[in-house]
Amino acid sequence: MQGIIGRESELDALKTYLTSSQSEFVAVYGRRRVGKTFLIRKAADEKFAFFLTGVHNASKSEQLTNFAIAYQKASKGERLSIPKNWILAFYELSCYLETLPEGPKVIFIDELPWLDTAKSGFIAALENFWNSWAVLRNDIKLIVCGSATSWMINNLIRSRGGLHNRLTHHLVLEPFTLKECEAYFKAYGFSFSRRQIAECYMAMGGIPYYMSMMDRSMSLAQNIDQLFFAPNAPLKDEFNDLYRALFKNAAPHIDVVTALSTKSRGLTRQEILDATGITDNGAFSVVLDELEQCGFIRLYEPFGNARIAGDKRQKSATIYQLTDFYTLFYFNFVKNNRYQDEHFWTTSLHSPMHNTWCGLSFERLCLSHIRQIKHSLGIAGVQTLACSWRNATAQIDLVIERKDDTVNICEMKYAKEEFEITKDYEAKLQNKLTLFAEETGTRKSLILTLVTTHGVKQNAHSGIVQSEVLLDDLFAP
Repeated sequence: MQGIIGRESELDALKTYLTSSQSEFVAVYGRRRVGKTFLIRKAADEKFAFFLTGVHNASKSEQLTNFAIAYQKASKGERLSIPKNWILAFYELSCYLETLPEGPKVIFIDELPWLDTAKSGFIAALENFWNSWAVLRNDIKLIVCGSATSWMINNLIRSRGGLHNRLTHHLVLEPFTLKECEAYFKAYGFSFSRRQIAECYMAMGGIPYYMSMMDRSMSLAQNIDQLFFAPNAPLKDEFNDLYRALFKNAAPHIDVVTALSTKSRGLTRQEILDATGITDNGAFSVVLDELEQCGFIRLYEPFGNARIAGDKRQKSATIYQLTDFYTLFYFNFVKNNRYQDEHFWTTSLHSPMHNTWCGLSFERLCLSHIRQIKHSLGIAGVQTLACSWRNATAQIDLVIERKDDTVNICEMKYAKEEFEITKDYEAKLQNKLTLFAEETGTRKSLILTLVTTHGVKQNAHSGIVQSEVLLDDLFAP
């Protein structure tokens, strides 16, 4: 099995749970393709007393048949009649585990949400297995995993039933950071520059599975062509597979991300409703909540509406913004690819279309690395709130409001060389600062921060910039 890249803290945590002196019930969740199963297999060194993977869109009887097959594999050939229900299935499992030698007994149930079919009684049986048997021992290590993040949170972490407060630990696995992507590419012999790694991130995010499909003998552009635009490209149809695997009824989720894909700045709840025609009710709130929990969208407040802890919080018009890099790339270039060119990305390099995409996607890249931006600015230890601001004529996509009475006004600019501030752009920046101060009425100090790929070129107009963050800074741990 390949070595693991990054995930050091998560790996150490899992190993600690697996060697503890008590039974453990651990939930690991995160976006599909992010590497959850790989991490768990690595932590357990493939030594499972029992390993079961749920089957997508299978019936209760099919899931129970799958359980019987997994039981036979674990017991090295001992046949098990297909259980009639999950209560009997978990009873058979407990009987088998009691025959094993002393020592930790690791049970790994992958894609747990898929086992919870309609009227299956699965959750009640799992509760009974843990509450009446496993928790009474000190050697059971139950690890459950699922990509349907909202299901994992609502049915396990926030459970109000028999599993309430029964989890001993839970881990959320996030996409790789730029630093972890760099470590991955280095470990597998790629010679991409940091700008190329950033562009790769802007196309598909820090998703290890997508990166594992790349070929080190090809350029980045060739890899993108191969993954998205070639005949039978593996990521061409990933969109539908991704959303339908995560949500039982994916149609409203797809409607929402489709609407959000048309507005890079994001939409309010009412604007999403107007664009999709979805009814404004509790079910719609669940859709938004599930998309946020799964990491596809983010919520943020306009400056002046949200307040960092300790300040009064005002009623706000929350903005919902699509942040999943793969989804954004899919909508921009794959969904309606009228060119039907298997070398589309290679031939598009340096075109106005490519340059526009780089500019917008670089902003999203920065927003996904705010912790690194704060570290570069020397304010990692300062309590902050990241938000945005806009009026009829200007907008600022990243405002970092600080508890030390300071606000960083962040402009994010992608450039292949040093970014040059012209006379007109200096005037535009000054106008933004003036409008922001006047319309928000803030009394905090304003610091204009430019986040760029290679820094700001020094000239007669660069003095307006008070602090800089470079692409290299985004590669911090």
